Amino acid sequence: MEKYDVIIIGTGAGGGSLLHKLKDSGKKILVLERGGFLPQEKENWDTVEVFQKERYHIKEAWKTEGDIDLHPGTGYWVGGNTKVYGAALFRLREANFETVQHAGGSSVEWPVKYRDFEPYYSEAEKLYTVHGKMGLDPTEPYRREEYPYPEVSHEPRIQQLHDELVQKGHHPFYIPLGIKLNEADRVNSECIRCNTCDGFPCLLHAKSDADINCVRPALPNPNVTLHTNATATRLVTNSSGTDIDYVEVSYQGGIVTYKADIVVVACGAINSAALLLQSANTNHPKGLANKSDQVGRNFMKHLNAAMLGISTKPNPTIFQKTLAVNDFYWGDDEFAFPMGHVQLLGKSNKDQLSADAPFFAPGMVLDEMATHSIDWWITGEDLPAANNRVQVINDRIHLDYTENNTEGFNRLVEKWKHILQSIDSGNSFLPHSIYLRKNIPISGTAHQVGTLRFGTNPATSVLDIDCKAHEIDNLYVVDGSFFPSSGAVNPSLTIMANALRVGDHLLERLK
Repeated sequence: MEKYDVIIIGTGAGGGSLLHKLKDSGKKILVLERGGFLPQEKENWDTVEVFQKERYHIKEAWKTEGDIDLHPGTGYWVGGNTKVYGAALFRLREANFETVQHAGGSSVEWPVKYRDFEPYYSEAEKLYTVHGKMGLDPTEPYRREEYPYPEVSHEPRIQQLHDELVQKGHHPFYIPLGIKLNEADRVNSECIRCNTCDGFPCLLHAKSDADINCVRPALPNPNVTLHTNATATRLVTNSSGTDIDYVEVSYQGGIVTYKADIVVVACGAINSAALLLQSANTNHPKGLANKSDQVGRNFMKHLNAAMLGISTKPNPTIFQKTLAVNDFYWGDDEFAFPMGHVQLLGKSNKDQLSADAPFFAPGMVLDEMATHSIDWWITGEDLPAANNRVQVINDRIHLDYTENNTEGFNRLVEKWKHILQSIDSGNSFLPHSIYLRKNIPISGTAHQVGTLRFGTNPATSVLDIDCKAHEIDNLYVVDGSFFPSSGAVNPSLTIMANALRVGDHLLERLK
């Protein structure tokens, strides 16, 4: 049985970032990825292939309430879901690390505060080439320095929208984006500001994902070994159940085993919880590290709505995802509780809109709609709930989720409709569910967090403040599982920053 210093299971925002942190340590590292490298092919930019045929999503079916099949909008690739994310890389707000009172209940205080994350947010922004501009977002947390790369400029129609919002007293700001764009030297810029970024793989490798920015740069190091199409099926503990002894892996047609001093799970919040549950043994009968009965519980994915604003004004924008608004993140004069976050989506075309055609008035032409639309993504905070959970039943992932804390989110959706109508950028405001899989809403799992929360009390959490399992001394988790609460901004940067933070801890431990 081959022995390593560290095994990292998963190569997404968490696993890839941790690999970057550890790659130059000289320690012998094995990286296991259940998928392969996402192919660089013309279909990367084909709307029909990407959205309608779901070329880059997994084919397996999970289960949800009522034993109904659930086809999740997720992919198994080197780089994980960062291969197709929109690369909107936000920091959580400082107060998100505290207990926050919502209309639907309270969020959970984090055991580590924003001040502890701040240097790692900066480090992650440099690693993932984040473009932005500080000082514009009224909810922006403290930053010790400006973004490492300049903001991504608005195209004329979006600049007009920005100016109209400002005239109405709002505070739009530039979305912090992880792309390899050089607007001062477009000839040599890797990013070309195309219309196939948000939700698409990047054919040019110009999106800052965990594969391109972290995994591939680590592979020349002789101490790093990557096995693709290698699925970790079980973590096996020693006889006392206090350490992971070895990892069972389905690889090249058989089951192989690997040992390591440190085992890091980074499969995504759903699959990481499933791996611990399916690794149950006599010492851990309910699943590894599950004495608290919290493994798999408190699943969160945000309250999300993709909406289409149809205007009389044409919108020739190509790269649309540049503007966001947080004016109602903590509420407003009429509602004293958090509502959420608003940002632009990538620009839709007729092939994306065709899936929603039954919602639209007869006679409307999809091309004309796409020409006059502005696409919005609205996010609200869902709260941790014990019954929103991941289970493994008959060897299949079973995901239960009931929305909560919807009042503030619904208010935000209605408020944003009225704001857009007041500036004529949205005479009609229609649901646009191609991003969410409208038939089963919980299949939109891009923002999955919370199933293995960290904390100081082993009775109510799975991981300690260093993301080590309370009950297993050499088991760590560095994906979105550790979140005690979800906030209302994209979780990717926080996952990346936390992986870098845990990486520093591991470097000390491995000395």
